Parts: sequence; structure tokens; C-alpha cells
Amino acid sequence: MKMKMFTMLCVLALGTTATFAQKGVEDGSRFGHGADSLRCLENISIYTEYVKTNNFKDAYKPWKVVFTEAPIAQVGTYTNGAKILRALIASTKDAAQQKNYFNELMAVHDQRIKYLDQLNGLVKTPTTKGSILGMKAHDYIVFSGSNLDVETAYKMVKEAIDLEKENSDYFMFQDLMDISSRKLKTDDAHKEQFIQDYLTASGYAEEALKAATKQSTKKLLKTTKDNVDAYFINSGAASCENLQAIYGPKVAQNKSNLDYLKQVISVMQMLKCTNEEAYFEASEAAHAIEPTAATAAGCGYMYYKKGDLDKSISYFDQAIELEQDVMAKAENSYNAAVVLMSKKMYGKARQYANKALSFNPNSGKAYILIAQMYAASPNWSDEAALNKCVYFAAIDKLQRAKNVDPSVAEEAQKLINTYSAYTPKDEDLFFLGLKKGSSVTIGGWIGETTTIR
Repeated sequence: MKMKMFTMLCVLALGTTATFAQKGVEDGSRFGHGADSLRCLENISIYTEYVKTNNFKDAYKPWKVVFTEAPIAQVGTYTNGAKILRALIASTKDAAQQKNYFNELMAVHDQRIKYLDQLNGLVKTPTTKGSILGMKAHDYIVFSGSNLDVETAYKMVKEAIDLEKENSDYFMFQDLMDISSRKLKTDDAHKEQFIQDYLTASGYAEEALKAATKQSTKKLLKTTKDNVDAYFINSGAASCENLQAIYGPKVAQNKSNLDYLKQVISVMQMLKCTNEEAYFEASEAAHAIEPTAATAAGCGYMYYKKGDLDKSISYFDQAIELEQDVMAKAENSYNAAVVLMSKKMYGKARQYANKALSFNPNSGKAYILIAQMYAASPNWSDEAALNKCVYFAAIDKLQRAKNVDPSVAEEAQKLINTYSAYTPKDEDLFFLGLKKGSSVTIGGWIGETTTIR
């Protein structure tokens, strides 16, 4: 009896002519009036029952009536409609029918955006235009098949991510890289924008991952971030050589365009291409307009590469002074120390390494740098055994590096193993009146006391 009644409702709903055609939108009624509202509610009941059993074929007609006649009846008209049409596209063999269903799927997203304000008034958790547009782009990419227009898809997903930023659905980040990669294959001029798209997708995905609280969401976003990175790596556009080719000529043309120069600096820093000429030129041009820690550091690298040590250190000093973030101050101090160490100016290099440690006491790499400089300066005495005690001082720094910074523990231990082979033998120390546990003050520029062990 229940099934007969359900069938009668189907006949009633589908057999009645659509007479009120969106009158509910015009007068503010969700379902229409009188018989119209009854028919709308009946059709909602019919198609939702079919959707529950995945009978999308029979759900289609009653759903279509609701979609056409009562566009603000409920949000489910759009979520269920997309589900119905995706299933019909996937199951239909007829190309013309597939195209019709596809066009209707696109229309579902468009109409939802059109009536978004009214629909959001029906639910506790509102939906945004960007999220709907992102889903439309995703459906467009998935279901267009051979008819996919890359430019159309690209504009759509890019607009969606520009609206949603780090709140974008995870698949939107992958879609942007997918379509941008396809665009790159046919348009070499897209290379610069492709790199920017990667930085956008990667940056927002990283922000979303940091903000995620559910483990399942974190796992999903981690996979997304890996996929975004994979698109970039496999594109062939990720090399510093490519960045130089892209930005080199343009930096010269944009030396007064601070925004463009900052973008070049940011991209090349993020992709660790700070040894390229384009990075140096952009940094110097930007520094002349608006001195910042980043531009000063870029100039410091440039003059180091050109062999002008005094100018290089002067710019690193500016970078340290201009920087507000203490961790970045530490990094700039460390970089200055590396520059000085490369010229064997160990005493001054240690000053900057210690400055780095004053900003970041857990900088293991700063301790390792000091240890390497100690090990490079073993000849401070006429006694060979005392000279070898330098390696004890170096090992002290390496042990400290391991203690404060687990990320460098493996590197530090390898150096400890290496330097331990050069420490003095017990019998050599015996003739100097020294033994395990004795203190030795290393002379020369090191001027540090260590313990024999």
C-alpha cells in the first residue's frame, strides 16, 4: 500500500505541468503556493527517496522539477542534484545525453551561486561562492572529457582559490596545479605564472595543514601538499636555471617596480635559487628603493659572489639590523659567518656565529660551523700533542649542537667520529703532564678551554 501511494505521488508530481516556474523566488516563498507548493514538496520527497537508494535515474525527473520551479526550496536541491548528474554522466553511453547532463551539472553550480544569499539563509553553516566555484571547476575538469577547455578551467579554479585562499577545499589546490601544468605544456609563456601558481597552491595548502585539527583532515592535506609539489617537480620548471631565464631579462625592465622585484626575491628565496644573478639584481634594485632585511641579504650574497667581502658583510649587517624576526636575524648572522669562514677569517666568522646563537640558542648549525673552524686551525702550539687538543674543543661544540638541535644530530655525530680519530694519544699527553680529565686552554684565535678525555 505504501509503495502504491509512492507511485501515485510520482505520477501526480511528474504529470502536472510546471505552471508556477520560480514564482517562489519572485514572492519570497520557498515552495510556491497552494497546489504548486504541494507538488514541490512531493517531488522533493520522491527524488530524495530515490537518492537514498542510489537510484539516480528515477531521481532525475522529480529533482529537475524542483530545480526548475523552486530554486530556493532547499540547499539539498543542489547537493543532491550534483550527485544525481555526476552519476548519470558516468553511467550514460550516449555522448549527446552526457553533454546534456554535463551542461545541467554546470547549471546547478551557477544557479546555486545565483541564489546563494537566500539558500544560506536556510542553513546554520553558510556556503561561499568560492567553494561552489571550486566544485564547479572540479566537475568541469573531471567530466568535460575531450571537450575540456584548459583556459576556461584555469580561470575558474584560479578565481575560486583567489576567493577562498587557505580555506579552499583540498582538491582545489591539486586542480590548480593540474590545469596550470596542462597550460604550461602548450604555452611556454605561462612558465612564470605556473611558478606563481605553485607558490600560491603550496602556500595555502601549507597554511590549511597547519590550521587543521582533525587527523583525517591533516592526512588529506598532507597528501594534497605532496601532490602539489609533485606537479611542480615533474613540470621541469623548478630549476634555478629556469628561474634565471624567466626573471633575468625582466628584472632589468622592472628596476623601478618594487612589487615585481619583491616577487622575484620571494620566489627565488623560497626555491633556494639565491645564487642566481636575477636574485642579486632584484635585491640590489629593491634595496635602492626600499631597504629591507631581505633585499640587504640578497645584496650580501651578491657581493660575496663577486668577491667584495667588505660590501658583503656590510649588507649582512644591514640585514641583521633591519630584520624584526629573531630567527631571521639568526639566519642572517649565520650566513655572514659562512661568508667569513669561506675566506678563512675564522675569528670574525665566530663572532657572527655567536651572534646567531644569541638570537637562536638552538642553532645547531652555528655550533657545527664553529667546530669546523676549530678543526681547521689545529696549529697553535709547538707541541704536536697540544695542537691535537683542538679537536677536543671542536667535539665540545658538536656535542652542544646535538644537545640543542636534534635536526643536526646525525651530521654532528659524523664529525665527532671523524675528529675523534685526530685527538692525541694518552702516551703523548703523559710526557706533557696531562691525562684524561685535565683542562687545556687552546691558544691562538680560539682561546678556549677544553677537557681531555
